[in-house]
Amino acid sequence: MKKIMLLFVRVFFFLAVVNTTAIYAQKTQNYVVINASDNGQDIIAKAANITPSPRQLRWQQLELTAFLHFGMNTFTNQEWGDGKEDTKLFNPTNLDATQWVRTCKEAGIKQVIVTAKHHDGFCLWPSKYTEHSVKNSPWKNGQGDVVKEVADACHQQGIGFGIYLSPWDRNNPDYGDTEKYNAYFMNQLTELLSNYGKVDEVWFDGANGTGPNGKKPAYHFEAWYSLIRSLQPGAVIAIMGPDVRWVGTESGYGRQSEWSVVPLDEQSNTGTEQNSQKDISFAPKGDMTGDDLGSRDKIAKAKELVWYPAETDVSIRPGWFYHEAEDTKVKSPEKLMDIYYSSVGRNSVLLLNIPPDKRGLINEQDQKNLKEWKNIIDNTFKTNLVKDTKIISANGINPRALLNGNVNNYWTTKNQDTTATIQMNLAKPQTFDVLLLQENIAIGQRIEKFNLEYFDGKNWELITEGTTVGAKRLIRFKAITAQRVRLKIISSRSNPALIAMGLYKQP
Repeated sequence: MKKIMLLFVRVFFFLAVVNTTAIYAQKTQNYVVINASDNGQDIIAKAANITPSPRQLRWQQLELTAFLHFGMNTFTNQEWGDGKEDTKLFNPTNLDATQWVRTCKEAGIKQVIVTAKHHDGFCLWPSKYTEHSVKNSPWKNGQGDVVKEVADACHQQGIGFGIYLSPWDRNNPDYGDTEKYNAYFMNQLTELLSNYGKVDEVWFDGANGTGPNGKKPAYHFEAWYSLIRSLQPGAVIAIMGPDVRWVGTESGYGRQSEWSVVPLDEQSNTGTEQNSQKDISFAPKGDMTGDDLGSRDKIAKAKELVWYPAETDVSIRPGWFYHEAEDTKVKSPEKLMDIYYSSVGRNSVLLLNIPPDKRGLINEQDQKNLKEWKNIIDNTFKTNLVKDTKIISANGINPRALLNGNVNNYWTTKNQDTTATIQMNLAKPQTFDVLLLQENIAIGQRIEKFNLEYFDGKNWELITEGTTVGAKRLIRFKAITAQRVRLKIISSRSNPALIAMGLYKQP
């Protein structure tokens, strides 16, 4: 029921952000207007050339990020607190943020987000704007700062640092008064963005209940975005924000066809902050949780298109906060691997929640399963079976870049070709059951349909097929043994561009 409620809250308040200001970066092409005179091909061409902003590109290349849900709920055994909890309940006996970050890093995670404040309003840093914080807890005699310890650990260990600040605050007496509460929220946001070094991601959901006056405040998203861009210009603003959207489910499973380029309805107040901002920020109108967001049919009637990639979130446990009763219900390495293929492998960044326990440590069972999961990933992808293969691409340019390329060294097609065949002649027959493809999203997302075939001695036979590629596409299939294999790009919005291609065998 809690997950259903959270889903309703997120979708409802995503729809509610209908008047968010648009401020667009002139030096990037992550947004385009569709003119009334544009025909179908014009729209496709525009969509093909929309690219991520630098902050979005960095974020998509992370692939794996983590949530650290920790706070008052950890000690009350709740998922959503009511804001009336006694601050003396917060007292971890052995909090070690270095262990949290090290555990994540060893699992291959590149960035973590800490729940600086959840819906109960309890702050994991000594905010000067509320008494409901760690400064009034027995932990470290009120001298502790969880946010600082996590930030320091991230910066020391070289991974990204992010914050989650719940818009809903069930403790604050001004919640429900739009002007007073937004001022409070901005003050807390300023503290978090000013005192902890570089912040790489700011994560908002749309949670919005009623305050003591029985009313719901209107959130001043535009002002929040402006503040973040001013204080932490490199940070992506996620979910209820302009840089990253929610995939639409907390299962860990993304869409089979995931487009980073999606329609954006016209904003009624576009441009009201353009004079004060260097970057354009916007949260698209409408429900972004449907099965199909960016196909040709979806963009055909768009007024605007924007680069707006998906984040897929899931918890390693049934709940988002630690509960001792769930120690035997931690997702298995095999389940985590299935989620990996269905999130990272479907053009999405995985946000995996790993909640510290009441001691202030990542639990032993979570550590064990994370390590085994990482071992499966490493063993699966350590050997690309086409690494030393002869690659033939009649209308292709730079085929060797498919094996060791990057955004500055990639395979594409000649002239304006939107189809291609890439044939791999292996030195000897090999057995494989995973296909990996990566587009050069720095110049756009373009591939719409492809298939993989093998030669059985007489005919070319289909192995698997797919639609979108994006930052990464992984497809599993029944193991095939073959020496000649070919990838056929059947449809693309412009010249397809790949930075990686691989065939692998699962252990």
